[in-house]
Amino acid sequence: MTSVPRPPWRVLVWTAAALAVVLLAVVTWRTSDAAATTSTTSAPAAPVTGSPAAQLTEAWSATPGVPAGGDVVESDRVLVTAADGVAMADPATGEPAWSYTRSGARLCGATAVDQVVVVLFSTGGRCNELTALRADTGVRLWYRSVGFRADATLSSTDRIVLATSPTGLATVDPTGNGIRWHHAVPEGCRVVDATAGSLGVAALQDCGDQQQVVLLDGFDGSQRWMRELGSSPARLAGADDLVGVVSGDDLLALAPADGSTLTSTPLASTAGSADEAPLQTGAGAGVCVWARGTLYTLDATTGGLRWSVPAVGLPATGDRLATPGTVVVPEQGAMVTRDLATGGEAARSTTPSSTAELRGGARTAVVGDVVVLAHPDRVTAYR
Repeated sequence: MTSVPRPPWRVLVWTAAALAVVLLAVVTWRTSDAAATTSTTSAPAAPVTGSPAAQLTEAWSATPGVPAGGDVVESDRVLVTAADGVAMADPATGEPAWSYTRSGARLCGATAVDQVVVVLFSTGGRCNELTALRADTGVRLWYRSVGFRADATLSSTDRIVLATSPTGLATVDPTGNGIRWHHAVPEGCRVVDATAGSLGVAALQDCGDQQQVVLLDGFDGSQRWMRELGSSPARLAGADDLVGVVSGDDLLALAPADGSTLTSTPLASTAGSADEAPLQTGAGAGVCVWARGTLYTLDATTGGLRWSVPAVGLPATGDRLATPGTVVVPEQGAMVTRDLATGGEAARSTTPSSTAELRGGARTAVVGDVVVLAHPDRVTAYR
């Protein structure tokens, strides 16, 4: 009988090592982000045209898995979140143009700014992964690991993404992946709310028997000023042009330079629930603040009240509106175009009666002939 020669030991060792490497690669891929990620991309949206019709109907709606931080319209598409990812939808149909999901991960927050969608995921106890995607195509721009708390959320303004948790803040460059700065609250305090705006980052801190508003530089995190409000319950509205705070039954406009009170505007007696968070946005030489069922338009320099009107949220502002110098206000049963300086009505688009049933807290955007109304728990498009 002829014996078969045994391979040299070195061949056996090399073969075993190669098999081990292949097995490790398979296991690593199956547990990696690549295996857990489902991603689709698209071409950029076609240029939008037109303006809202005199009569609008509901085109589509979606229930977000996680409230988006800030405006939901970017690159002429609408950001819609799920429990495990995000999609950018066609404003007219609601159909996803592209999507990005992570099986086995939890979406902590998402925000759209500067033609980028930034998403924060948790793959364990903490919110530990940041990813940026091009808003127009869904192509991934960057990724980085972070160590944010499990209850961290995202919001944004031009060139700044803000991560907020009760124990501190951090800012991220949306078009790069760098953490710019961290802010830890003083001992015995916690962050109640924080927002990024044209002035920087404003935070409302609860320090037991004292409420504090702090304004931080948006790019280096240095403290510009700190203002004590006393023990009355307070809510932060925004940091665009001036810092808006609802304290008790008054809307305070705080000066950008030192936090002193420019004006104190009594809230309307017919206002909505005090539990609804106020909202604020800049609008040319004005500042729009929505609080307790009423929209207040203030002068951006003096903080003086120009006009107010009952509304269900912030208006649409900016260059995409058909009529310069106006805002589109979401009111009961209509989207009303108003002159920014006087509040005078310039046009009106009626909406279904269901609009009147929407609770407050909406952010409004106009994309061509579509009006998008984004509540924390619902995104609705009217056309």
